[in-house]
Amino acid sequence: MKEIQEYEKDIASIRDMMERSAKFISLTGLSGVLAGLYALAGATAAYFTVHYPISPLKFRIYSVREPDTLLRLILIATLVIIASLTTGLFLSAKKAKKQGVKLWSAASQRMLINVSVPLVSGGIFILIMLATDHFGLAAPASLIFYGLALIQGSANTFDEIRYLGYSQIILGLVSAMLPGYGLIFWSLGFGVLHIVYGAIMHNKYDK
Repeated sequence: MKEIQEYEKDIASIRDMMERSAKFISLTGLSGVLAGLYALAGATAAYFTVHYPISPLKFRIYSVREPDTLLRLILIATLVIIASLTTGLFLSAKKAKKQGVKLWSAASQRMLINVSVPLVSGGIFILIMLATDHFGLAAPASLIFYGLALIQGSANTFDEIRYLGYSQIILGLVSAMLPGYGLIFWSLGFGVLHIVYGAIMHNKYDK
């Protein structure tokens, strides 16, 4: 008969297999840290586009109404998103290969489907707001919808992603009450929070 320790090892192996099939565990904390750094770099570029030489702590919104300025901001945000996604896919593929699992699995497909609804609907909603001159709520909306996407996708990955989603939503709601300071809250949400949670996940899962 098998000893108790052998049964415990078997149960642990079965649990590990079930978790690998149900959750996308190739997500890396380092990709979150780098995404946060990209966001801070983008926020710096946005500051020089919109606020400079005025302090970002001072309320200023009228300059965003200029078409050229708005296009530059959209370009900056697009570059940040592309850099973050590219880095995330590269590091996740590397981790998946190390773990001996497929990057494009049933769990990753479910997570992509879950996050796509709030991300796509939120993106369209923000574009509508920009087209109708509701610039002050663009940053809060991006934080809130992104937070909802993270919560939706957290069922298929690490629990820390859910807490990051809650943090983003709270920050977005606070930002909505302080229009004109969107760049600061955007930096805190997509920059600082990503770095903090990414560092936590890296220390917990990537070592």
